[in-house]
Amino acid sequence: MNLKSLLLCSDEKIARVLRRTLGDLDIGVEVCAEAGAALRKLTRERFEAIIVDCGGPGAAAVLRSTRTAPCNKRAIAVAILDPEMGLRSAFDLGAHFILYKPVSVEKSKSSFRAARALMKKERRRNQRLPINIAVEMSSRDSGVRIKANTIDLGEGGLALNMPRRSKPQGRWTVTFTLPGAETPVETEAQFAWEGTGTQVGLRFENQSPEMARQLREWLAKSAPDVEKDDPPAVCQLTHLSLGGCYLELPAPFPASTRVTLSMRAADVELKTEGVVRVMHADKGMGVEFTRTTPEHRTLLENFLALLGENRDLQPELLVEPEGLEIETWTTAPVVDDQDILLALFRNQAGLPADAFLEKLGKQWKDSATVGASA
Repeated sequence: MNLKSLLLCSDEKIARVLRRTLGDLDIGVEVCAEAGAALRKLTRERFEAIIVDCGGPGAAAVLRSTRTAPCNKRAIAVAILDPEMGLRSAFDLGAHFILYKPVSVEKSKSSFRAARALMKKERRRNQRLPINIAVEMSSRDSGVRIKANTIDLGEGGLALNMPRRSKPQGRWTVTFTLPGAETPVETEAQFAWEGTGTQVGLRFENQSPEMARQLREWLAKSAPDVEKDDPPAVCQLTHLSLGGCYLELPAPFPASTRVTLSMRAADVELKTEGVVRVMHADKGMGVEFTRTTPEHRTLLENFLALLGENRDLQPELLVEPEGLEIETWTTAPVVDDQDILLALFRNQAGLPADAFLEKLGKQWKDSATVGASA
C-alpha cells in the first residue's frame, strides 16, 4: 500500500512538480487548494506526510493542527518556504523538513527521499500484530500491579484486555515475554486510549535500544509482509566525540529523530544508536549517542584512536532513521562541558547553521581534544 500525503497548495505549478516527485517515490498525494478543506481531511483521514505551502492563507493553522489531530500527530510535516522566510518559524510550527521555492523535481526528490524513509518507520510504528500474550503492569505513580493479556502489539505500543474495573491511567512499567524469546522485555509505557469494554491502549516510552531492536526483529519475523525500509543514507562524518557526532548530508533528518549509525574505517566497525539533536537544512545534523555501556565506550575510543592516528583516513558512514521521539528535548545547560559536541548541541541548538558550524570549528580548534575530528 502506498504512503499517503496531503498537500496544501494553491500554486498549480508547485502542485504539479510535487505530484511528479511524490509519484516517482510511490507516495500518493491529495491536493487541497485552501486550508479549510485540508483541516477537514486532517480530522478524518490518516496521512504519513502533511506538506504545506507556507505562503498561502491558513498554512500556520494546518501545521499546528497536524500536531494535535489524533490520527496525524505522528505524520511527517514538510513546510514549503519562500527563501526570505525564517526557518525557525516553520520549525516552531511543527515542520520536520523544509523545502525552499522555487520547487524543482531534483531539489524536492532529495528531501522527500529522507522524508519517505521516516514516513515508512512511523507508519510501521502504528501497525499492530494481533497476539495474545501475558503482560505484567506496575504503576509508576501508585505502585499498583495488574496482570492482563494483549490484543495486539507493535513497535510503538500495545492494546490490552484488562481485568474488569481496572482503569490503567497514567504511567506504567510493562513486562512481557515475546513468543520464542528466553528472557522478558521491560519498558515504560503511558496510557494512550480507552476502548469499548475492557480494552485499553498503552504507548511505549523511553525504550532501551536493546528492547526496541528485539521487538523490531520479532515483528519482522512474525509479519514477513511488512513493508521494507529504504536503504540507509550515505553521509560524511565531520566531528566525533564519545558523546555524539556531526554528519554532513544534503537531506538531514529532523531533530528528535532516532537513528542507527554504521561506521567503518580500515578494519574497525562500529554500529550505534542516537537521537538527532541539531538539524541544519541542506547541510547536516548533530547526533547524540544513546548507548552508554562500557563496551560501547571502548568501541568509540578505539574508533577515535584510529582516526586520530590516520588523519587522511575517510570513514564510511551510513545513517538510517528509526522514528521520531514524542517527548520534547530540553536544552538545559550541560554541567560537564568536556564534550564539546554535546555542549554545543544542548546550549547552541538555536543558532543559525553557519553560526553554529563556525562556533563548532573554533571551539574544536581551541580545545585540547585529540583525535576527535574526522
